[in-house]
Amino acid sequence: MTAKLVIENLKHKPMRSLLSFLLIGVPVTLILTLVGLSHGMLEDSHERARGIGADIIVRGTNANSVLNASGATLSEKKFLELFEKWPHVTQAMGVVLHPIEFPLIVNGVDLPRLMAMSGDLHFLSGGPFQQPNDMIVDQYYAAQKKVKVGDTIHITGLGSTPWRISGIIQGGILAHVLVPLPVLQDLDSATGKVSQIYLKVDDPKNTQSVIAALKEKLGSAYPVWSLEEMTSMLSVNNIQGLKAFIYVIMGVGVVIGFAVVCLSMYMSVLQRTREIGILKSLGGSKAFILRIILAEAMILGLGGTTLGVIMSFGAQWLIRTFVPASLPMQIVPIWWLIAGAITLVGAGLGSVYPGLSAARHDPIEALAYE
Repeated sequence: MTAKLVIENLKHKPMRSLLSFLLIGVPVTLILTLVGLSHGMLEDSHERARGIGADIIVRGTNANSVLNASGATLSEKKFLELFEKWPHVTQAMGVVLHPIEFPLIVNGVDLPRLMAMSGDLHFLSGGPFQQPNDMIVDQYYAAQKKVKVGDTIHITGLGSTPWRISGIIQGGILAHVLVPLPVLQDLDSATGKVSQIYLKVDDPKNTQSVIAALKEKLGSAYPVWSLEEMTSMLSVNNIQGLKAFIYVIMGVGVVIGFAVVCLSMYMSVLQRTREIGILKSLGGSKAFILRIILAEAMILGLGGTTLGVIMSFGAQWLIRTFVPASLPMQIVPIWWLIAGAITLVGAGLGSVYPGLSAARHDPIEALAYE
């Protein structure tokens, strides 16, 4: 009985119902998109770090956290010579980091060392650097910029010289954009300096002993981590402000869900005053009337959540189509339940006042309502 009344009420005002679904679905989409972006960007960082093939990373003295990479302060010659002679270290490679369009970072690399450490760059087209202004990009950056091998591009923050795309590689190795190491060192006025150094050991079992020895030799001023430690620190909980930002968005979702449902249910109660009077005159209790309003609110919440989940797939498609390198996004199914629970809380709170208002209607006054 209750279900039939609720469904008929929703069908009676289809435009109001659809708008309610849409307005509830928007904050759900916002929550899922934000969570998807945070997880996608972190997973992208994990994948690119693992794709290097290194076991240990050493950073400069001004890198005070895993997220704050240092400028080019490490002496390339001094540290590479030291690490290449270190017991159990088989390869060492220095890189220079240079931020461009947020959140992208160009990596200046010694290509032979990178190819030796990673095994292969998996060129999809083109090949290694041929001249100083050559650039290698991965498939995501190429798709975002709509470039192909042989094209020249200008990149904000990377000088006025046009860069020629010499090769396009498969994503997941070090960075989305690679340029020759000496060229980036000169551009940053850091000749002979690198931002961080990657080390490969002869056996993963020796990683921790090498790290301990390096820390003893270098002291606490130089951060030394295993790649596994570094990637494990790249999580939503460890990024300052991100978790709080997600909670703020959740709060906004609850407020919007509350406001939309409250307004929708209140208008519904006003439009159905005579109906409520008839139900009460036929013996409908206050609890019965309140149950109808709450049930309708829950359906609006579930419908809005479903629509929000569907729209999050649309948001992912748009992001992957236009900015796949800058904003990698994942679909995180567990958050469907979390977003749904948040929405239902907002919908439930929003339906309380209209429900109580409907339950308090005097049947005689309601029947006389025009």
